[in-house]
Amino acid sequence: MKFNPRFALVSFALATSWPVAGAAPESTAAKAAADATAQAEPKDPAVQAQQKEQETLAAENKLQAERLTKETNTLRAEIARLKMERELIGEKLALETAKRQSAAKDELAKLDIEKEKLAREGELAKVRAEKLGNDLKSVQAEAAVEITRLQNDISLIEATQRREQFADAKPVYLQNPLKDDGTLVVSDRRISLNGMITSTTADNITDRIDSWNNKDRKLPIFIVIDDCPGGSVMAGYRILKAMEASDAPIHVLVKSFAASMAACITTLAHESYAFPNSVILHHQISSQIMGARLNLTQQREFFEESTRWWERLATPIAKKMGISTDEMIKRMYARTSSGDWSEFGDKALELKWVNHIVNGVEETSLTKDPDAKPSPTPPAPPKTALAEEVDAEGRPFVWLPRLNPKDVYFLYNPDGYYRVR
Repeated sequence: MKFNPRFALVSFALATSWPVAGAAPESTAAKAAADATAQAEPKDPAVQAQQKEQETLAAENKLQAERLTKETNTLRAEIARLKMERELIGEKLALETAKRQSAAKDELAKLDIEKEKLAREGELAKVRAEKLGNDLKSVQAEAAVEITRLQNDISLIEATQRREQFADAKPVYLQNPLKDDGTLVVSDRRISLNGMITSTTADNITDRIDSWNNKDRKLPIFIVIDDCPGGSVMAGYRILKAMEASDAPIHVLVKSFAASMAACITTLAHESYAFPNSVILHHQISSQIMGARLNLTQQREFFEESTRWWERLATPIAKKMGISTDEMIKRMYARTSSGDWSEFGDKALELKWVNHIVNGVEETSLTKDPDAKPSPTPPAPPKTALAEEVDAEGRPFVWLPRLNPKDVYFLYNPDGYYRVR
């Protein structure tokens, strides 16, 4: 049944007079008096209708009140149940919280115990590590002492071995290096000239001439030729000009063989020496046209260029010999059909190709054992060696390096060992 506001108002209005459970009942006399009064009064239909409606409403209100009371009691019972459930949940939560707190306390207690245990173990490990460290330092110190002793022994042995590689003598420096007995004393102001004369050879020799001049401008500088067939005219001319410009006298020694450009360097030196059986060879530059692929015009140009070089090199040589260049050429071809004029050292002395014949040489700069191992980083030798090949006929040869356009080769090459591309 829907809620009726009118019934609610009537119920509210009669709440103070409607008997409720537990209220004291009215007296019978009062009730009887009221009924008598009502019966005595005349019955008005309108009033009676109102009374009847009032009684109906009262009955409905009472019924509604009872229903409300029942519904309220149900709600109160539900509220009470919910409160109890909430209290139960709260108690359960409190219990769980208490359990967690207890477990956390137990865990913390265990962690504290473990922490203390680890701290004790850490202290113990630290002490052990310090002891091991001290032991290690002691062992290292003992090892270092032993290593130092061994290194000192090795250093002493190596120093002794190195010392044995060197002679007690020192280089001898003489302004006049030729002794009365015909022995030439060569100092460490020494430059080797061997193999093909190239631009690299010229760099090596001229740099050393300059260096020795900067150290001393009075003591002689020695260019020692063991075996040199000649080479580039331009490179050789650089060497001649460095010799000419040197304040320190340049002394050239031929021990075995000097030909072509090397022979020019020997003959035009300030002082020159040779063993009696050393061989010195002069010839014309034109012999080096062999192997070139040139047309007639190029051959003429090459010949003219070579002739100009020959005049510049041969003129001072002929002048030293006391003859003309034409006479020199004539004597060349009178000697051999090829024009290769070679002489032993004693005969070269007569021709003024060398200034002195020596019976022996004292190489005072060689104070180190030649069989000793080279130093870890020896100075790089000049790159003058050429790679040897074998041609289709089985003959060994080397390709000559490329020359500058105005340069020519001036070397002794009768067997075609040196070839041009």
